[in-house]
Amino acid sequence: MTSDFSRLLEPRGVAVIGASEDARKIGGQPMRFLTEFGYTGAVYPVNPRYETVRGLRCYASAADLPSPCDVALIAVPAAAVPAAIRDLGRAGVPHAIVLSAGFRELGERGLALQAELDSALADTGIRIIGPNCQGVMNLRARAYLGFGHSFANPNLKAGPVSMVTQSGGFGYSVVSAAQREGIGFSYVFSTGNEANISSLEMMSYLIERPEVEVLVTYMEGLTDGRALLALGERALQLGKPILVWKVGNTAAGRRAVASHTANLTAGAELYRAAFERGGFVQIRDIDDLIDTLHAFLGGRLPKGNGVTILTTSGGAGVLMADRCEEAGLELPLPSQGSIDSIRSVAPDFASLGNPLDVTAHFSPAWKEYNQIIRTLLADPTVDMLMPRSIGGANADAWCAELLEILKDTDKPVIISQNEPPERIQAMIDRLRAARVPLIPTPARCAAAAGALSNFASRLRAHASKAAQQPRCVPLADLDLPAEGGTLGEHRSKAILAAYGIPVTREVLLSAEEIGRLSALPFEPPWAVKVESPDIPHKTEAGCVRLGVPGLLALKAAAREVEDNARRYRPDARIDGILVTEMASGTEVIVGAVVDPVFGPVVMFGLGGVFTELLGDVTHEFAPFDLATAHAMIRRIRSAPLLSGYRGRPPLDVDALARVLSSVSWLIADHGDRIAEIDLNPLFVGERGIVAADALVALVPALASTPENRV
Repeated sequence: MTSDFSRLLEPRGVAVIGASEDARKIGGQPMRFLTEFGYTGAVYPVNPRYETVRGLRCYASAADLPSPCDVALIAVPAAAVPAAIRDLGRAGVPHAIVLSAGFRELGERGLALQAELDSALADTGIRIIGPNCQGVMNLRARAYLGFGHSFANPNLKAGPVSMVTQSGGFGYSVVSAAQREGIGFSYVFSTGNEANISSLEMMSYLIERPEVEVLVTYMEGLTDGRALLALGERALQLGKPILVWKVGNTAAGRRAVASHTANLTAGAELYRAAFERGGFVQIRDIDDLIDTLHAFLGGRLPKGNGVTILTTSGGAGVLMADRCEEAGLELPLPSQGSIDSIRSVAPDFASLGNPLDVTAHFSPAWKEYNQIIRTLLADPTVDMLMPRSIGGANADAWCAELLEILKDTDKPVIISQNEPPERIQAMIDRLRAARVPLIPTPARCAAAAGALSNFASRLRAHASKAAQQPRCVPLADLDLPAEGGTLGEHRSKAILAAYGIPVTREVLLSAEEIGRLSALPFEPPWAVKVESPDIPHKTEAGCVRLGVPGLLALKAAAREVEDNARRYRPDARIDGILVTEMASGTEVIVGAVVDPVFGPVVMFGLGGVFTELLGDVTHEFAPFDLATAHAMIRRIRSAPLLSGYRGRPPLDVDALARVLSSVSWLIADHGDRIAEIDLNPLFVGERGIVAADALVALVPALASTPENRV
């Protein structure tokens, strides 16, 4: 299996299996594109029905192909694809792009044929894109290796952007839309079913290419979340943003499980968590994508989180200020020196704050306007500048001088366009050629600035990130039963205690033993619960009594909760009655699951009924250190409740961080057997922390392989 795709990207020769003279057919379209659109390599049509296609010798079998032939496009019925792959193997062709459909995407009907294709790939070692894909473009080499309306455009220009898309038709429509806005792509891959080369593998290859400055992906779903995390980390190392358009954000990854944790850990949340920690920039629409590309292709990143708005419209300035704040940007005031300098050329009625509004009456004074821009760019309080463009008769002169000013700064300048494009097309073209972002509306301008600032902030954090701290808890051997399912609270807490997680003091007794009690090793009040692996949610079953004040009440509570358990589920296994000390503090929830895509994941949030009602939770990928645990705590909206709010004393956040990190090591160390961990409630006090309830769910020892767990 090779991960060097240079011959796939830059083929010296291309074969078309199923070639046709008819440009309306899938096998005919790439023949036209490869012979008319500037591709200079060899083209080898393959079809036993023809002697020539478009004046080129046509081969009866792929096995007869000459060298060099680096890529084959396969456009034959699905049933003929495995044989074509074997023929290509005999000819020594290393890569194929399978346009044909009719495999795994058909469900049961296509599985047998998919197995044949997989066998042919294993026997030959050929790497393929597809099947069921629209194809590949290399616009640098004019290699149009696919079919469809977007491929029929010979005027597409190469550029510094590349894309990997899990939707062929929609992905290539993005290429066409970007082309209209002056943005060119080097390479575009439609990955189809990803039977062999995954979108992640291709992205990991493309981001290393020096000519690729920005990577774009249209993503429906992945099978390897950890590889996604590694890709995001590499993007930060290289300083290259990955613009990710994630669709299908449903709870498809959710499993029917017992814990609250699993209910709060669905596919969409984990994808968002992955995107927020790497070099990813999330986008939601084509305009969003194009604006963000313009911002990044400017090649400048802000050194801080501030933005300065310069406008000739008060309304536009207010709108931009609102949107900038929503995007997490700050609007610092210019320095007093800058204000004094600007006051000397601005109208008396100008507003010299941020936004800095010189009003529409100033538009003809384009030289003075540029003088203000020069002053602001020299101001150390300005990280990024967003001026409104000058239009009308002065547009071209203003633009020419502005481009000279920008040669002397490394600060990003994102221009808010204030006139219809047909009136300022020459200026637009000039700014596009110089890679100066010009964005049509104030709100979109602010969104692009936010994306730029957010990525720059992650780069700074990555550069200053300390080395991973050592694990906070040693590896512990656990005596886990071979069978699967949920464990009772008592056994679950024993597992937590083995990893240093504080739990309430407790005793497990039978109802008869409780009836004979004369004392307990800890003082009341007590919590009384049924201990049963078959009743994970004891409160709903009426199997919990809290604040039990003494022995007489304890004996009555024990009988009551046991009777309720037998009525709730007559076949439930009852291991006894659990009597615990009462705990107090601020209630939080901590949990962990082994996700089928992302592996071990830890969830943290505010406890009680608000957890699911408000959804104030955050996720982190296990294992992680104490510093990461502290960052995780700070991310929830209710974090001020933990650090001291309105005069209340701060809680023991250090102890909470240790629990989070310990849970992450527990699920990472034993993820082959532990499917879920739920600490709910977990009480955080001013000093210390304690788990008042816990649930651990296991997978059977014989079923703990990843494929069985999914």
